[in-house]
Amino acid sequence: MTLTEDRPAPKALASQSIFAMAIFVSAALVFTVEPIVGKLMLPLLGGGPSIWNTSLAFFQAMLLLGYAYAHVLQRIPSVKTQTWVHRGLLGVAALSLPLQVSTWVGQPNADHPVIWLLAALTCSVGAPFAVLSATAPLVQSWFARTAQSENGPEPYALYAASNIGSLLALVTYPLVIEPLRPLHGQTFGWCVGYLGFVILFWVLTFHVNRAPAQALPIHEPVSTAPSWGERGLWVILAAIPSSLMLGVTSYITTNIASAPFLWVIPLALYLTTFILAFSSRQFLSQDGVLTFQAAAIVACIAFVAFVPNNLVLSLLAHLSCFFLTALVCHQALVARRPPPEHLTEFYLWMSVGGVVGGGFNAFLAPVIFNDVWEYPLVLVVSCLARPWGHGPFLRWRWITLGIGVVAALSFPVFRQVEIQVGGSTMGMFRIVDPNFALLIPRIGIATALVCAFVLRRRAQLFVVMALAIAISTQVSGLTSESQNRWRSFFGVLKESHMHVPQLGGDVIMLVHGTTLHGAQAQAPKFHCRPLVYYAPETPIGQVFTRLEQTKGALRMGAIGLGAGTVASYVRPGDKLTFFEIDPLVVKVATDPKRFTYISQCAKGPIDYLIGDARLTLARQPKDLFDILLVDAFSSDSVPVHLMTVEAVRGYLSHIKPDGVVVMHLSNRNVDLIGPAMAVARRAGGIAKVQSHVIDPKAPALWESSEDALIIARNRSALDAFAGDLRWGPTNPFLVEPWRDDYTNLVGAILAKARQKASTL
Repeated sequence: MTLTEDRPAPKALASQSIFAMAIFVSAALVFTVEPIVGKLMLPLLGGGPSIWNTSLAFFQAMLLLGYAYAHVLQRIPSVKTQTWVHRGLLGVAALSLPLQVSTWVGQPNADHPVIWLLAALTCSVGAPFAVLSATAPLVQSWFARTAQSENGPEPYALYAASNIGSLLALVTYPLVIEPLRPLHGQTFGWCVGYLGFVILFWVLTFHVNRAPAQALPIHEPVSTAPSWGERGLWVILAAIPSSLMLGVTSYITTNIASAPFLWVIPLALYLTTFILAFSSRQFLSQDGVLTFQAAAIVACIAFVAFVPNNLVLSLLAHLSCFFLTALVCHQALVARRPPPEHLTEFYLWMSVGGVVGGGFNAFLAPVIFNDVWEYPLVLVVSCLARPWGHGPFLRWRWITLGIGVVAALSFPVFRQVEIQVGGSTMGMFRIVDPNFALLIPRIGIATALVCAFVLRRRAQLFVVMALAIAISTQVSGLTSESQNRWRSFFGVLKESHMHVPQLGGDVIMLVHGTTLHGAQAQAPKFHCRPLVYYAPETPIGQVFTRLEQTKGALRMGAIGLGAGTVASYVRPGDKLTFFEIDPLVVKVATDPKRFTYISQCAKGPIDYLIGDARLTLARQPKDLFDILLVDAFSSDSVPVHLMTVEAVRGYLSHIKPDGVVVMHLSNRNVDLIGPAMAVARRAGGIAKVQSHVIDPKAPALWESSEDALIIARNRSALDAFAGDLRWGPTNPFLVEPWRDDYTNLVGAILAKARQKASTL
């Protein structure tokens, strides 16, 4: 294939270094700006996981726009003209700097958060991101047409420089940039980096334009254009890893927190698979990858429906599965790459696949699914990227498939027997030995997993087994008491029922993601009793009941609505304001067919402010509340921006001089007590802490174990709790306080892990 004239290129142009450097720097800027902009946007829409997923889908769309522009631009016969056009666009994009949230789109809109977020991202960073994204395919195209020697490396090898730059940027951000630089310093540094790249690009194009005129014109391609079937395969193979990246990111951020250091882990693994797949030297054998991926993917499909008991092991399993599956898809993609003259088109269709996968998770799935079904669904579909094998299916494979499917589908049946605690009757099943009842479902799912692994060399049969396992475990993961499910931009809400004889029978519960957000007994005797986290025995309940005893009419505020349980404390003369980010939560909690704490139990007026609590609270008068409750967890995800020094200072400014702030700090995976105590002191507050342990004799849902912090502006405001030994002094020197531009979630996760280990 002849891409250039035989005439030798200048020595400076023949070197790959300047081409690789330009691609490296542009990629580093592209992938550094993603977490920076995500962090800028995070506090404006409640800090939930969907903010990052939507942002990532946006960045994929801008990447597609950049690749499409590069594909069109390289069709101009003159490379010199191409370089001048790109220079001009780099300058135009610089007009959107400095990097900040654009004010053109107004305040965040909780009713249409996706539209607002996409508009804000477009105005804030869309132009420079798209232009930078076009650099890699353009520079590779120029290399192929002006600098590639007859026996030199193909331009696809430069793609590794792009991905290495992206990966180093992602790794550097949580380890170096975020800990050492405040957010305004990060944005300033990125702008300086952008201007530095513009200078580097001018140097590159100066060398490109010095190439002999004979070397520049585009020659007719010597290979046929790819078929539409090949293009479709490129899209599918690129879409699957993109979708899985968003799926595993949602899984992580829902169970821990929505924060840059967690966002970048799946994205870094995603880029690593590109580096490995496009490398001229294969570091991992395809057979080895396929073998390990088969085991990892069926295990993840089997257990994704259940709340993990060991978060660390669960994260390792899901991240390993994602990495291996993405690598399988990208290796298959590279095996189908076209000759270099179709390079920009190949990247364009790859980018289309990225947008399709990301858009499916971020925009389509929340509309068509009432739960997070897209993650296990795409895991199953990804099995089709494995080799399909050759020849007819042997009889033993059909037998293995039959045994595996039966074993998988038996799992939910015997799972119900297990739920009935062995020994009891469940329809036609009566298990005498409770240990046997616990063993049967595990044998069934283990058999299905083994059968799937045995069939791993035939993708057609393997995907059938994966689908059977997914259906079985998803059905098993749904409790039989589950009545309704709703999904919004901010998460999944589930209405469930439990029979509790001590509470008079049926209890309705509201679950957000994996966490119970409120429960209400239906029996008249207990109908208005606050349950679980808000029971009178818990720290939150203690604060409300104590202040009701020592004060007159109370002005109350609550960040986070849940099922509206706090409304049961509202007496005649009291007033309560809920600060809630999700309109869907308001709709469910105020529906009298479900929860009636607000409509029947509250004796005073209640109002709602929709939007991020820090923004809506800031617009309220100072010295307003006697009690301000902060309880705004989405599943187990930590709303970091509601727990910083700046946030607590805002809370303290909005309570009366003798008022209190109550922070609910319970979390399965993150230690929030240490940071909260440090934050309270740095914000100028006086605090007490309590770790409440549930009474083992209490009925189910009567109360719950709970960690809480009470903060006041002065010591006299805590006099009502001075003699209560349940409330103890704080130690604000255990960790560095969290700020808007500094958090240490890694330390908080490790601290929680140490606490769990010490109790074993």
